[in-house]
Amino acid sequence: MEGKSQSDEAGLLDESEFRRLSGALRRFHGQFAPLFGRKEARRRSGQYLRGLLVQRDGRRHAENVAEAVDGAAPRARQRFLTDAPWATEPVVDTLQRYLADRLLPVETGPHAETAAEGVFTIDDTGFAKRGTRSVGVARQYSGTLGKVDHCQVGGFLGSATGRGHSLLDGRLFLPEEWTDDPARARAAGGPAAVLAVGHQSKVALALALLRRARARGCLPGRWVTADEHYGQSPTFRDTLDAPGDWYIVEVPCTTPIFAHPPKRVPLRLAPATPARLVEVAPASQTVQALAATLPPAAWTRLTVADGAQGPRTSQCAARRGWESRDGAPGRAGWVVWRRNLDGSERKHSLSNAPATTPLLTLARVGATRWTMETAFQTGKGQAGLDEYEVRSWVGGHHHVTLVLLALAFRLTLQQEWGEKEAGRHGAPSGPHPWSGAAPAPLDARRPAPVAGRHPTPLTPAA
Repeated sequence: MEGKSQSDEAGLLDESEFRRLSGALRRFHGQFAPLFGRKEARRRSGQYLRGLLVQRDGRRHAENVAEAVDGAAPRARQRFLTDAPWATEPVVDTLQRYLADRLLPVETGPHAETAAEGVFTIDDTGFAKRGTRSVGVARQYSGTLGKVDHCQVGGFLGSATGRGHSLLDGRLFLPEEWTDDPARARAAGGPAAVLAVGHQSKVALALALLRRARARGCLPGRWVTADEHYGQSPTFRDTLDAPGDWYIVEVPCTTPIFAHPPKRVPLRLAPATPARLVEVAPASQTVQALAATLPPAAWTRLTVADGAQGPRTSQCAARRGWESRDGAPGRAGWVVWRRNLDGSERKHSLSNAPATTPLLTLARVGATRWTMETAFQTGKGQAGLDEYEVRSWVGGHHHVTLVLLALAFRLTLQQEWGEKEAGRHGAPSGPHPWSGAAPAPLDARRPAPVAGRHPTPLTPAA
């Protein structure tokens, strides 16, 4: 917009804006400061947090953070990341309790239970890195880079409700070349408990983050959504289904699905023997092939999210199906499709939600996955998620934890001060015309519409 400063256009807070908000930051940081230990570490944590939020330069390396904050010497800042003995877990515990107050609705009455249904979102993001000594760096695929290259990858858990969304937790992914070389991993500060487990896939890492959040109990919500890297894993889907979570996860177009359950037909082994009933499985087909059989009337135009520039609308369809397990029909659930209004960019998803779940609910919950792209863009562009110069496991996780705090503070500003002070959320990288990636400013008093605004109530599974 014409007349905006460069910092405002980038979503960063300049010094004059920040002076008006410094009291709010002091109050916010005060809720976490005791967790950093001694007085000096508490002071450094506040300086670091401010350095992530206020920048005179595009990157947040040690010297630039020090320049942005009086008294934050580069070496002291670096030592705070790499050597200070504060643990990340208590900070994340407190952060999730804080976010519960920010994300859960305050509604009471007959619809309060439905309004409290938040969505846990799962995704990973890459950080371009070179060298051989930074923990986790390897040639691996990065969605951020769109290719295989030298990078680190972090797995993250988020939460989205009608009041907003934020990252809840994150951890570095260790490729096999690191877990297969314990000496190298230990030299980079890899903790013994992590190395003892051995290689942990991105799916296993995501499930561990979700279990930890569930154990904390701060943010309830039965829904979980993720992209096809996670959704294509039967183990991932089965693990979510076991405790009664409802998932809607994207899957590749080649995923096999059964449109009908097994049939019980009589079989007579010999003319003189009685017939017995046996199950005969129908033929499977891909989710893409099944979509091609849908009549035009099966597609419904729906508003799947409320974007900053207006409603996000797409065509959606769903039908019941049976997931493939070893070539035979397994769990019954939903097959869900979304596409642009012109029919392009079709996405395929599977869900174990109850048979009574309305299409609008499935579509809107699935669309919340894009809040993770927005969170990554905001985290990198406005809080320096990928801009750190430490090689160790401890240093990297210290940085990520402080970025989580910075994002929570930005959510607070958005809710209490309005969008200008919070910085503007840009559209996610890449064209996703139907996504709900950039939510409009939300009233903190409104109930969560993520699992609402459907024609019939969401009925729990029997």
